[in-house]
Amino acid sequence: MAAPTAPLDRAAIEAIIPHRPPFLLVDEIVALDPGVSGHGRWTITGEEPWLAGHFPGNPIVPGVLMTESAAQVAAVVALTHPDQRGKFGVFAAVDEVRFTRIVRPGDTLDVQVEVDRLGGRLGRVRAVVTVDGEPTVRGVLTFGLLDEAPA
Repeated sequence: MAAPTAPLDRAAIEAIIPHRPPFLLVDEIVALDPGVSGHGRWTITGEEPWLAGHFPGNPIVPGVLMTESAAQVAAVVALTHPDQRGKFGVFAAVDEVRFTRIVRPGDTLDVQVEVDRLGGRLGRVRAVVTVDGEPTVRGVLTFGLLDEAPA
């Protein structure tokens, strides 16, 4: 089976990774080089249920969710590589993460990942998330590649 090519919509993303709304945190993959790099987008609509409590009257997207969005783009990049298809990715480490800009409803996150390592049971990417070209999150994400989902 040939590797998917960008753009990928939510349905195509759901065919690759197990995340589902409300925890699918990427709307589209606009560029994809399987096993090498990817560029995803996630638009914050203001309707996300967690915004009501983070923070009432002053909604701010939690940094951990932006980091998770980067991990989901990384999972698409990793799991579209022929050697990794059908595997299940789980976080192993989050390093050097910095949050540099507040993200609010109406913002679109551009999530770029570059693979440092992909093979065996581990993968590692460098992620940069921007809004309107301005960095908001950057860091190194390491993930385990399992043959099946944990029970």
